[in-house]
Amino acid sequence: MTYELVELKDMMVAGLSARTNNYVPDMGNVIGGLWAQFMGVYSSVLYKANEKTLGIYTEYEGRETEDYSVLAACEVKKTEGQPDGITIKTIPAGTYAKFTAEGEGKEAVAKVWQNLWNMDLSRSFVCDFEEYEKTEEGRCRIHIYIGLKN
Repeated sequence: MTYELVELKDMMVAGLSARTNNYVPDMGNVIGGLWAQFMGVYSSVLYKANEKTLGIYTEYEGRETEDYSVLAACEVKKTEGQPDGITIKTIPAGTYAKFTAEGEGKEAVAKVWQNLWNMDLSRSFVCDFEEYEKTEEGRCRIHIYIGLKN
């Protein structure tokens, strides 16, 4: 699976968050439920930088086998004045491996992650994220950014 190395600047995000683990039986429900909730409040998030949505994985307790925080969010230009219940985070600047997938969002992302877990990447386990954007054909293009150790 191919990827490109990219240097990213800090990115402010606003959204909803939850804690989960890849090995708990309700992980899919936690993440799916979080996205459903976020889509219900998406229009109330202020100062959006663009129309993309982000799935962010951070605050890892160790590696991908342990608990982590997940956010359904969007990039924002300003964080002040966001509605109650909105979580504000910063995606840290750094080196990321950028993967691209196209297709039906959920299935395309799952396939990339399955391959990622089997790759020998020097992951930082600080922050990883998915960036979703609609294409003209109504499909989804997903960029998956994996934080790397410096």
